[in-house]
Amino acid sequence: MRKMVIGLCGLAAVLLAPAPGAAQDTVKIGLINVLSGQFADAGTQLDNGVKTYMKQHGDTVAGKKIEIIRKDVGGVAPDVAKRLAQELVVRDKVDILAGFLLTPNALAAADVSAEAKKFMVVMNAATSIITTKSPYMIRTSVTLPQVAETFGTWAATKGGVKKSYTMVTDYGPGHDFEGAFTRAFKEAGGEIVGSVRFPVANPDFSAFVQRAKDLNPESIMIFIPGGAQPAALGKAFAERGVDPNRTKILGSGETTAEQALKSMGDAALGIITAWHYDYMDKSPKNAEFVKVFREMHGRNPDFF
Repeated sequence: MRKMVIGLCGLAAVLLAPAPGAAQDTVKIGLINVLSGQFADAGTQLDNGVKTYMKQHGDTVAGKKIEIIRKDVGGVAPDVAKRLAQELVVRDKVDILAGFLLTPNALAAADVSAEAKKFMVVMNAATSIITTKSPYMIRTSVTLPQVAETFGTWAATKGGVKKSYTMVTDYGPGHDFEGAFTRAFKEAGGEIVGSVRFPVANPDFSAFVQRAKDLNPESIMIFIPGGAQPAALGKAFAERGVDPNRTKILGSGETTAEQALKSMGDAALGIITAWHYDYMDKSPKNAEFVKVFREMHGRNPDFF
């Protein structure tokens, strides 16, 4: 096999080349996901959603076969995500880029979408600015400010919280959630008494929880990505003696996703969260989706 070395100019030319004609019989979708590492369970759930929907509705649209090419970035790896997006466009000739569990990966692949003029579907990454990075992009999940602002207002009014300490992951989604919650909380009469940000791939929250506990705050607002981290944070709260009945713990839906609750056990009791999806929603379409999902995967779907 002949090896080709493509310079930057050559790569740009390839990315900008016209797509195959509309008469093709197959639509290729490059699904860039996280299927290994710390966020593997979240990525698996996202992929389970894809499989469930195709089980319900088939793999053909408008007479064209849908072919999914799956790629694993292994975690927060924007350089890998961009390279995989380029390979999917140049080598695999995909028509659509999709997936994107995590914000850094989505932002990196957005450059490829914009250059190659490829439709890109962000299926989770929730930082508000992502969709501004390519004119060919949509998002099918949520933006964190729409949840956090509502939650901040509720906490200071109906939630009975007047002072709060904030703990968030130090990347785009954490900044988004922290900023929106803080803004709405203050506007509704609340006060932020302290804050801390921790690394994205953080396995141990004990020191951060202890720092918050030492201030004896009325409440603690947290944001962490889904996957293995919610259980680790719940464990840290329990080990450091933070009682949700005395110190209100507020968070986004990742904190109390079903798998996290199973891992946390009684440590989860009393945590209050706000989110955009609950598998127990009784709407007919969701009920049918949940039924098929359980039959296929032996568990309930979550927001991923």
